[in-house]
Amino acid sequence: MTEQLRESYDVVVIGGGAAGLSGALMLARARRSVLVIDSGAPRNAPADGVHGLLARDGMPPAELLERGRAEVRDYGGQVVPGEVGAATRADDGFGVALTDGRTVRARRLLVATGLVDELPDLPGLRARWGRDVIHCPYCHGWEVRDRAIGVLATGPLSVHQALLFRQWSDDVTFFPHTMPPPTDEQAEQLAARGVRVVAGEVASLEVVQDRLVGVRLGDGRLAHRDALVVAPRMVARAGFLAALGLRPAAHPAGVGEHIPADATGRTDVPGVWVAGNVTDPAAQVGAAAAAGAGAGAQINADLVAEETRQAVAAHRDPFSARSEARITELVTGDRRHGL
Repeated sequence: MTEQLRESYDVVVIGGGAAGLSGALMLARARRSVLVIDSGAPRNAPADGVHGLLARDGMPPAELLERGRAEVRDYGGQVVPGEVGAATRADDGFGVALTDGRTVRARRLLVATGLVDELPDLPGLRARWGRDVIHCPYCHGWEVRDRAIGVLATGPLSVHQALLFRQWSDDVTFFPHTMPPPTDEQAEQLAARGVRVVAGEVASLEVVQDRLVGVRLGDGRLAHRDALVVAPRMVARAGFLAALGLRPAAHPAGVGEHIPADATGRTDVPGVWVAGNVTDPAAQVGAAAAAGAGAGAQINADLVAEETRQAVAAHRDPFSARSEARITELVTGDRRHGL
């Protein structure tokens, strides 16, 4: 589907997941002109359902997003498929260039492009991702409860993952893989919780009839497991922001990269907000949606403050060129909304 784009919008939302659509919904309800550019590659696409989201638990991710797009459109927002190649400063706003050659202008940007999960280079791993190769106990723990769970060490939080998943099953095995073995303190914690540690590098996954049955170690041993927990390296999808001087930074938790922002989603670049996994890798769907809605409200407040400053200036000097331009803008806006 291709929609005709306007020349400019109050806000362009880059990313059509839970965070982006929630921000767009908030802005559209505030009577802002809003464009959502959606690349159509949500992080949770492999999952059967969204979990832990009140009143929508278990809903397929695609259905949740389709409902969200419909809600945004109901309030006059535009949602179009596309991928942003670059965002640049343009006059008092931004220029957004799509990879298909289309361009639009925006007074503000809300970036909600999420992240990419970088997985270990292990045969069979990517194909099982989001199914029986998982990472989040709150997203998938209930679905693998009381089953044989393996935890593949990939980073500093892997032991923590093993201890967390022990809440859902008493059969958890920790594979240090290529990481250093657990420290004495960690080894004691794992032993106290009944988590077995199996040394040796994991070579591949064993899959039978489209179901994970275990992991094969480099020495040929097979460790039977029903699910494998892997912490990916999480990298923000934000290369298109480089021209604005906004680049991913290492996350303090050591889990990858993110776009830093304050509690409202405001970045160091004036006029640019972020929400969801692009700035908070640990945010689940509900938290991402809440952050998007909050950022949308903050953007509207920022626009109101700007418009108020302009209105005050016009009130003080009603015959200036700026004042006349502002009057024209207000009249055009009133006509657009049928007032």
